[in-house]
Amino acid sequence: MIYSAAIHIVRVEDDFHTMQKLKDRAEDADLAKSRFLATVSHEIRTPMNGILGMQQLLLDTDLSSTQRDYAQTAQACGEALITLINEVLDRAKMEAGKLELEAVPFDLRSILDDVLSLFSEKSMQKGVELAAFVSDKVPEIVVGDPGRFRQVITNLVGNSVKFTEKGHIFVQVHLAEEATSFMNLVKTENGKETEFNTLSGKQVADDGTSWETLKLLDDEFRSNNITTDHNNHQNNSNNVTLMVSVEDTGIGIPEDAKSRVFTPFMQADSSTSRNYGGTGIGLSISKLLVKLMGGFMDFITRQHVGSTFFFTVEFQRCEKTAVVLDVKKSLSEVFHPTVFKGMKAVVVDGKPVRASVTRYHLKRLGIQAEIVASVRNAVALFGKYGSFISISEKLPDMFLIEKDSWLSGEEECFIQLSNNCRQNGHSYNKLPKLILLATNITSAESDKAKAVGFSDTVIMKPLRASMVAACLEQVLGVNRKSQPVKKSTSLHGLLCGKKILVVDDNAVNRRVAAGALKKFGADVHCVESGPDALKCLQIPHDFDACFMDIQMPEMDGFEATHLIREMERKANAHANGGDEWHMPILAMTADVIHATLDKCLKCGMDGYVSKPFKEKTLYQAVAKFFESKPVS
Repeated sequence: MIYSAAIHIVRVEDDFHTMQKLKDRAEDADLAKSRFLATVSHEIRTPMNGILGMQQLLLDTDLSSTQRDYAQTAQACGEALITLINEVLDRAKMEAGKLELEAVPFDLRSILDDVLSLFSEKSMQKGVELAAFVSDKVPEIVVGDPGRFRQVITNLVGNSVKFTEKGHIFVQVHLAEEATSFMNLVKTENGKETEFNTLSGKQVADDGTSWETLKLLDDEFRSNNITTDHNNHQNNSNNVTLMVSVEDTGIGIPEDAKSRVFTPFMQADSSTSRNYGGTGIGLSISKLLVKLMGGFMDFITRQHVGSTFFFTVEFQRCEKTAVVLDVKKSLSEVFHPTVFKGMKAVVVDGKPVRASVTRYHLKRLGIQAEIVASVRNAVALFGKYGSFISISEKLPDMFLIEKDSWLSGEEECFIQLSNNCRQNGHSYNKLPKLILLATNITSAESDKAKAVGFSDTVIMKPLRASMVAACLEQVLGVNRKSQPVKKSTSLHGLLCGKKILVVDDNAVNRRVAAGALKKFGADVHCVESGPDALKCLQIPHDFDACFMDIQMPEMDGFEATHLIREMERKANAHANGGDEWHMPILAMTADVIHATLDKCLKCGMDGYVSKPFKEKTLYQAVAKFFESKPVS
C-alpha cells in the first residue's frame, strides 16, 4: 500500500511538472505573439507614415477635382489601414498587460455627441434615426478614460450603422442602480403597421429586460473579482457604475453565430465581411476594454429584428469643484446654454421615446419643453395660451415639429397652428417659431415647409447640443454675448518663425515631418542621426524645439535626449544668471507599445507624438511650449 501511494505521489508530481512546463510554453508563446504583433505593426506604421504624410502634402497642392478625389480615396484607405493596425496593437497590448487607462475628468454627454457626429452623414443617407439619451441621474462630469470609452461607443455605433438599413440606432446611458429600460415595449396598431414604443416605432430585440439581465450578470462578474484591499474598498464609495446600451433595428445575428461574436477576426459568416466589410476584431477589443474599466458586456439579438449590445462601466465621481467648473466652462464655450435659459418649447411628436430624446437635448440648453402627440394637440395647447387675459403670460418661444407629425394628414390643424404663430390677438412682442425636425428631407419637402410657415432652418438628426444651439440661434435671432478676442490658436500662429530640428533616420519621414511643419510657417532643419543632432544643438544654438525619432541606429532618441539634457545642465551650471537652457524635445515614433510617454519623460523628453501625426496632434504637442501669434 505504501508503495502504491509513493508511485501515485511521483505520478502526480510528474504531471504537475509537465503541466507547469506546458503553462510556461503557452505563456512564452503568447508573449512572443504579442512582441511579434508589436514589431510587425511598428514596421508597417513606419512606411504608412510616409504614405499618409505624402498624401496630405499632395492634398495641400493645387489639384484637379479628379486628382483630389483619387488622393482623398487613397488617404481614406490608408487611414482605414492605420485603424486596423491600431486595433491589432490594442489587442497585443491587452494580452501583454501593457494597456493602461487614463483617469481624467470628462463629460460623457459630449463624447456621445461627438460619436453621433461621426456617423451623422451615413445615418442621414440611409434615413436611419440616430439618437442618444443620458439619464439626469448620471453625473455631468466623471473621472475615467474618455478615449477608451469613446472607442467602445464608436465601435458599437459603427457596427449598428453598418448593419442597419431602416429604423433606428439608439444609445442610452443610465445609472446601474436604475436597472430599468428607457422604454416600455407597448404595441399599437397604426393602420396596417404595428408600432412599438421605441425610437422609430419598429420592433427591437430587447424586450425591456436587458437592464435587469445585465445587472445580474454584472453582479456575478463582480462577485468573481472581489478584492480584499481595504484602500480599494474605501475608494469604491466614490465610484459610479453606468449601464450603457446601443440598440438597433438591423439584420440581427444568427443563432449559430452568437458564440463567435466576441472572438477576434470572426464574423457571423463569410458573407458578412463581403457585404458589409470589417475584420471582426472591434467587438473583442471593446469587451476587453469594458472589462478593464471594471464592467461587463453582453448582447441580445433577434435575426431580422435587430441587436442590443449593453455593458456596464465604472467611473469615479469628480469631487474637485474647480475641475468640474473648468470642464463646464469649456463646454459652455461650445453651445452657450445660458443664451436659452428660461425659454419654452413645445415638441410635437407622436413617438414618446423620440420626443423624450428631443426634450433631453433642449433641457441641456436650459429650455423647458412640453410634449404633445400631434399637431391637433399643439393647436389646442396654443389655444390655451391664446386665451390668457394677462399679456404677462409667456407664449412658447418655439414649436419643434417632427417631419412625420407634420406630414401625418392633419393639414388643416397645421394651417391653423401656423396662422396662430404668425398672428395672435394679444400684443406679444415675439410669436412662436415653427421649426422642423427631420432625419432626412428632400428639397421639395423643404420648399413646402417654408411655404407653410416653417423657419428656413431645419434641425437635422442626429441631435447634438452644439448643433441644436447653432440652429436655434439662427432661427430665434439670439446673439451670443460678445466674447473677448482670443489669440489665434492655429498651428500657423504657434509655429510661424520657429526654428525646428527634425531628427529621423528615415528620409521619407524627414520629408513628411518637414513638410508638415513648414506648412505652418516653421523654419525646419533635418538631420538623420543622434550624433548629428548633438552637433546642431551645441550650446549656444538658435533652435526653438526638436522632434526626435526614437528608434535610430548608432544612437537612439532616448540616448540623444539624455546627452542633450546633460549639455544643458552643464551650460546652466556655468551660467551667471539669465535664462536657463531647456529646449522642448518631442518624441516622434511609430512604436506605440514600447515607447511609452513615461519612458520619454524619464529620459528628459517633453512630449510624445505618434506617427503618422496629424495637424491636431501636432498642435496639441507644441501648444504647451509656444505662445500663439496673431495670424495676418
